[in-house]
Amino acid sequence: MRPVIALLTDFGTGDHYAGTIKGVMLGICPDATLVDITHDIPAHDVVTGALELAASYKYFPAGTIFVAVVDPGVGSGRRGLAADTGDYRFVAPDNGVLTQVLKESPAKKIVELTERRYARPTVSRTFEGRDRFAPAAAWLAKGTLLPALGRPLTEFHKIDLPVPDVGADAVSGIVVRVDRFGNLVTNIDRKSVERLGQGGAIGIDAAGHRVERLVATYAELPADGVGALFGSTDHLELAAPSASAAGRLGLGRGAAVTVTRA
Repeated sequence: MRPVIALLTDFGTGDHYAGTIKGVMLGICPDATLVDITHDIPAHDVVTGALELAASYKYFPAGTIFVAVVDPGVGSGRRGLAADTGDYRFVAPDNGVLTQVLKESPAKKIVELTERRYARPTVSRTFEGRDRFAPAAAWLAKGTLLPALGRPLTEFHKIDLPVPDVGADAVSGIVVRVDRFGNLVTNIDRKSVERLGQGGAIGIDAAGHRVERLVATYAELPADGVGALFGSTDHLELAAPSASAAGRLGLGRGAAVTVTRA
């Protein structure tokens, strides 16, 4: 099987950045299959990058190498790192963008990217994605062992990601992202809600808006309102049929959502 490198960045597609890092990787490992997870992470938004990477990585074949570059600290003293979980390898700045994936799949090995032979000869202070992270991933795809990339690390930077407050009669969380359809995706997981609702009905409040129905599919949503369902990551989301729930409710990221035992 050809090596797979999956890319997640905040570069967008209007500039040359995303295409350039692909060119660098193909120059080192022409056999690599390059897959775009997304280049539309909001600029400098490490939290969203961490959550989107965690939502996607486990659906890739074992052996995939992930390059996650959401890097507001580019050119600073923050480290670059590579991590191996056994099933996957990750290359990223050490700024917390790997927090959730390494919580779910703990790393067996982590190294700091210090070996210059696996970077481009000149490393830009403003584009380390091109000059440090892309080459490291491509050398891994070419067969280089992870310890060759630099000195071992035992710790890496973690960020605080929003987790729901789970009580006996209520689960409180927040909207962590608004997808391109206007769905309000929360950090409230299915298991917490199912435990809460065993033997009775539940109520859902979104920043003062009562959400009337918990349904199984988008087709079951109320025609002129907003309903709730569990999306593809098994987290509660608020949605409107062929419309934006964010627009209908006037809510966005950070909005409080509470599920209570009715």
